Amino acid sequence: MEHVVVIGAGLAGLRTCEGLRARGYAGPITLAGEEARVPYDRPPLSKQFLAGAFGHDRVTLRREDELTELDLDLRLGASSRATSLDVAARRVQLASGESLEFDGLVIATGSRARLLPGLEALSKVHVLRTLDDSVALGAGLGPGRRLLVVGGGFVGMEVAATARGLGTEVTVVEPLETPLERVLGRLAGGACARLHAEHGVRLETGTTIEEAVAEPDGTTSALLARGGVVAADVVLVAVGATPNVSWLEGSGLEAGPGGLVCDATLQVAPGIVAAGDVARFPFGPAGSPVRVEHRTNAAEQGDHAAGTLLGGSEPFAPVPYVWSDQYDVKIQLLGLPEPDDVCEVVDGSLRDGRFVAAYGREGRLTAAVAFQMPRSLMRLRAMLATPTPYERARRAFV
Repeated sequence: MEHVVVIGAGLAGLRTCEGLRARGYAGPITLAGEEARVPYDRPPLSKQFLAGAFGHDRVTLRREDELTELDLDLRLGASSRATSLDVAARRVQLASGESLEFDGLVIATGSRARLLPGLEALSKVHVLRTLDDSVALGAGLGPGRRLLVVGGGFVGMEVAATARGLGTEVTVVEPLETPLERVLGRLAGGACARLHAEHGVRLETGTTIEEAVAEPDGTTSALLARGGVVAADVVLVAVGATPNVSWLEGSGLEAGPGGLVCDATLQVAPGIVAAGDVARFPFGPAGSPVRVEHRTNAAEQGDHAAGTLLGGSEPFAPVPYVWSDQYDVKIQLLGLPEPDDVCEVVDGSLRDGRFVAAYGREGRLTAAVAFQMPRSLMRLRAMLATPTPYERARRAFV
């Protein structure tokens, strides 16, 4: 392999470059990304960086000397955005008009924040995906300010916690009955709701925003579908992300709103692999296609994709892991639960706010979540790596 091109300069793209070098690949690597910044970490953008506890240096993934050691042809900025891919000619077109020829290609273009019709045209309405997004949002938070968070997922609830720590009044609007219900289910979602209510967050669940109006004084008035109005100085739309695959249109690769389809090794086509938020890969005993938007997944897939590109044939078989810091509580999730999974507390107690809950489907353990009990949670990690009866997980804490 004479030249590897990596499209996407986030964590997944960076880890692929590191994985290639660690496996002995000494040829040229071009790493291209549309942001002008060197690769940085995204989880702190809703927490420590947003709060002002971390500066730019704390979120940068690698020091300048570490990037130099990787010997990369680093292309950053809007002109380095990939605009099209010609698989047969082995060529990627950039916004600058330049073409990058490759023998091996890594697609790690990540995702972008979704917007909501009727909100995107209002002033002081934010999304949170980039470092610049975090800076802009943070400028509107503080004592005497009112924040409306639309969406009760991880990003929305982390920002809610951070904003409360900065003295901001916070209202969260979520269409499901509890925050994080789509990810964690009702039981753990209810625990999250109680945590935020205890810290003064106004939770408007089971409803949506019917209309949002920009007031003459620059504030926003949001009319709820079930009645009532939320007045806000700043609005955050946190309703998920869409994979960045539009540049692949016409390439012949199977890409769409669900991501870029790859096989169990993360190969998309001969000499082409995917990693990170964009990758849709077979997961679990049934090989169901999934796309995972977690930091750990991006790091692990980046490294695995490097191995596949260099001839490896091992399937990518992770135990998905994500964590969320909200106030002084660490929430950790192993596996990928589904809405209809059985879920019950197996250690600790909901009343105390410290517990481990196990998820099961068709008699098999599928996932586990912990609030403030990391050691207990990790007792289930090995069980999630192989098919394990749900009852065995329940008995592990008896």
